[in-house]
Amino acid sequence: MLMDVDATQSLEPAIATIGRELVAAMPAARHTPRAAIERRIMGAMVDDAELRAAVFRFVDVRPACADPGDLARHLSELLSEAEDSPLARRGAALAGGALTKRPVAHAAAAGVKQMAQRFIIGADAADALPAVERMWREGVATTIDLLGEATVTEAEADSYADRCELALRTLHEASLQWPARPLLEADRAGGIPRVNLSVKVSALTPLLRSNAPERGIVGAQARLRHLLRVARETGAHLHVDMESFDTREAVTELTLGLLSEPEFADGPSAGIVLQAYLTESPEHLDRLLDWARTHPRTHPFTIRLVKGAYWDHETVEAVQHGWSSPVFTERRACDRNFEELTRRLVDARPAVRAAIASHNLRSIAHAAAYADARGADIELQVLRGLGDETQAALLSAGRRVRAYCPIGDLVAGMAYLVRRLLENTSNDSFLRAQAEGVDLTTLLEQP
Repeated sequence: MLMDVDATQSLEPAIATIGRELVAAMPAARHTPRAAIERRIMGAMVDDAELRAAVFRFVDVRPACADPGDLARHLSELLSEAEDSPLARRGAALAGGALTKRPVAHAAAAGVKQMAQRFIIGADAADALPAVERMWREGVATTIDLLGEATVTEAEADSYADRCELALRTLHEASLQWPARPLLEADRAGGIPRVNLSVKVSALTPLLRSNAPERGIVGAQARLRHLLRVARETGAHLHVDMESFDTREAVTELTLGLLSEPEFADGPSAGIVLQAYLTESPEHLDRLLDWARTHPRTHPFTIRLVKGAYWDHETVEAVQHGWSSPVFTERRACDRNFEELTRRLVDARPAVRAAIASHNLRSIAHAAAYADARGADIELQVLRGLGDETQAALLSAGRRVRAYCPIGDLVAGMAYLVRRLLENTSNDSFLRAQAEGVDLTTLLEQP
């Protein structure tokens, strides 16, 4: 049963206490010269739309640059387009100067690589193993995301599926040697797999289209079914990510359809993503919970609640087609919806495992306080590179925490990197507000 309004309101003291304790446990801000420069660049990108656009375009073309000279030329041209940005004009002059071209190019290339390495833990599963094992030993679980989206050929889809299988087997073999971590390996509903892999349906088929969802379902079905079998064989968890709104129905139908098959009733552990920035997310959760209740599984169905990473895409597409926006356009409305969905997920146990993915201090503290009040298990998730300080604080507080860790090469990581930069430099970004020292009471106020 859901808590009534008065009972929910009574959580506010606990939310404030948990939030303040988490902030107190966060590691001190980095004070290295590199960190200071990065903060200045990120701050400039927030306040300077033209510079932000130029940097995003540069990040996009970086993998195609053959040498430092080519890199400097692209950088100079892109910065020059930001005519009203003083910082961009200075950068363009430096990048275009004969004497400074090579060092500026090297610095620019290194900067892009450094930003990517904040989020990407390795080129492949084997390369990522040291980081994954280190986090496990520290008490942090991971979910691995193989970068690569929107395949255009069957061969690319086969390659992505093969990489996913290899990752599952590589991580499983390594995990056998990891030390016991009871908090990460079990909750009241039973065991939790050590290995956790997130997959994207758009990478499993080139046929995923909003105007023909059944083709995408058929196209990805065999590959996802095989990965579910590999996950069951290796005792891993397989999580299906959500992408843009126009593919949500196909992804949902595919995932629930396969997990409804008798052979998967006893495994593997599996789940799906719910995006709180979609105005229809409460109704979509109704559907997911109805399915979970009518399809009992040995491993509870895991629902990962996220805010959503495609806000710009959804908004632009809606404007282009004259549609009503499918996303909340006001941050507080989205935050209120996130909290409502959190409470519903916590109350859906034991049919569902709730995984709450956020960097918003208020959202995290609310989820923890509500779960504590209900005597429920909960998993909190953060993004590698953006949520490291929050991860450390949750670990210190004895909360179960999982880091979403992409692996792949720089080219494949560009789309992911740009979305993370957009989130981190958004005017209403919680991370930005926190970094700028917004009062803690404001950060924790009820949306």
